[in-house]
Amino acid sequence: MAETNTLEDLKSVLDSSDAVVTTEAAVTYVQKLDEHGRSYATGKRKNSIARVWLKPGNGKITVNGRDQETYFARPVLRLILRQPFEVSERLNQYDVVATVKGGGLSGQAGAVKHGISKALTYYEPALRGPLKAAGFITRDSRVVERKKYGKAKARKSFQFSKR
Repeated sequence: MAETNTLEDLKSVLDSSDAVVTTEAAVTYVQKLDEHGRSYATGKRKNSIARVWLKPGNGKITVNGRDQETYFARPVLRLILRQPFEVSERLNQYDVVATVKGGGLSGQAGAVKHGISKALTYYEPALRGPLKAAGFITRDSRVVERKKYGKAKARKSFQFSKR
């Protein structure tokens, strides 16, 4: 016959045991490098997808075989690419080679920024904290809303005519 334990019996068992129960689990991230000593990550933004390789160097950024000044002509887009390095205080310490497809230049710059941020965390796992706090690790999920039938655009209606 099975024993029935009362609540007081269970409390006494918990009080007498020396076991410590911890709810927090320490997560350690490991450096991920390929055979050439580079870290690889994929970045996404809107309809753009960027493949990014990061290796130690002098800060040269190449996008689709072209220098960043020629590919991203607007200074604002080049500023977006520099943000992960400025937050992690690693300006001019890594070379970046990226291939990007789809979308426009703004989405492509955001995709490369996302890829650089992820590749930095793979190369130096200690940088994950500052980059995550700045919001660079999370993929920006905002995309263009689809056009609905009976509407001129996604939400805009046709001009109303009373007569």
